[in-house]
Amino acid sequence: MSERQDGHGVLVRVSGEAPYRQIVGQIRDRIDSGRLRPGDRVPSARQITAEWGVALATATKVLAALRTEGLVTAVRGVGTVVADRTPAPPAPPTRRERRPRTEPADTTTRDQVIRHALALADAEGLDAVSMRRLAAEHELPTMGLYRYVRGKDDLVRMMVDAAFAEAPLPSVPPRGAYAQLELAARHLWDIFRRHPWLAPTMSITRPEFAPHGMRYTEFVLAALAPLGLPMTEMMHVNISLFGFVRGLAMGFETEAQAAQHTGLTSDEWMQRQGELFGGIIGSGGFPMVARIAEIDDFELSLDAVFDYGLPRLLTGLLGRAPSTSENDKKVPFLSQDV
Repeated sequence: MSERQDGHGVLVRVSGEAPYRQIVGQIRDRIDSGRLRPGDRVPSARQITAEWGVALATATKVLAALRTEGLVTAVRGVGTVVADRTPAPPAPPTRRERRPRTEPADTTTRDQVIRHALALADAEGLDAVSMRRLAAEHELPTMGLYRYVRGKDDLVRMMVDAAFAEAPLPSVPPRGAYAQLELAARHLWDIFRRHPWLAPTMSITRPEFAPHGMRYTEFVLAALAPLGLPMTEMMHVNISLFGFVRGLAMGFETEAQAAQHTGLTSDEWMQRQGELFGGIIGSGGFPMVARIAEIDDFELSLDAVFDYGLPRLLTGLLGRAPSTSENDKKVPFLSQDV
């Protein structure tokens, strides 16, 4: 027995295909008919659950089958979209045909699981990553995934470590603490941009002890070491810098989610708020806020705020570093050697 949709969009039992195969067929029909074109978003697992009235496990199996058929692909910050199926040129003939080998039933590796989880989180957010979904998309029983990771917390820690491992800090840093801290901050910013889910995942008071992530901390502390500051102050500088970058970078996930839900860029969204904003400031109760409308070149973006704030933060941190030592150690104000 399987199911089909009745006139109200609810699946009812019929004989034949399994439920997930029928849903795959319906989405395939939308793609083949042109209703869903390359680059268009296909229903997410939750949308499939709502539209066809099936369990989340069935919905994830649908998306896995569509990926296996090459019909869809995951795109970071967008979700699952219709793949471009332009045929590739034929492979050149081989000089000698080999007999096909029989692959083992499970060729999954831990690295594949982590990379798959990273791709899902980048495309749909960390909430989309579950042990059940990963197992289904690797055609494993849910418990089979525990051969590679101990659980969701262990998986997230490995994902964090893998994200930091993608772009290591230079082994030969630039000269001076200021240049080194600026490099570290921009390096961290780029990692958070590539993985919008990462900044909200990381905690200042409950850090993830991931080796590649800890190399960032090692780099920052090594940059501060020549200044002769106590370790407590070095840690406060490190945490302040990390907190600034992470705090702004949390907006990446918020913006990605808003773009998915509204289909609008931040600029397009602001343009649509013009009438509402004008009505509020027109009341006369916000004279300073009203002056914002007079600015011609104000760029309201995360990158612009980061670029404005970073040098000022570093100036404050390195211009005068408080110390509890008897000498009341002061760092030379923005020296090239600092």
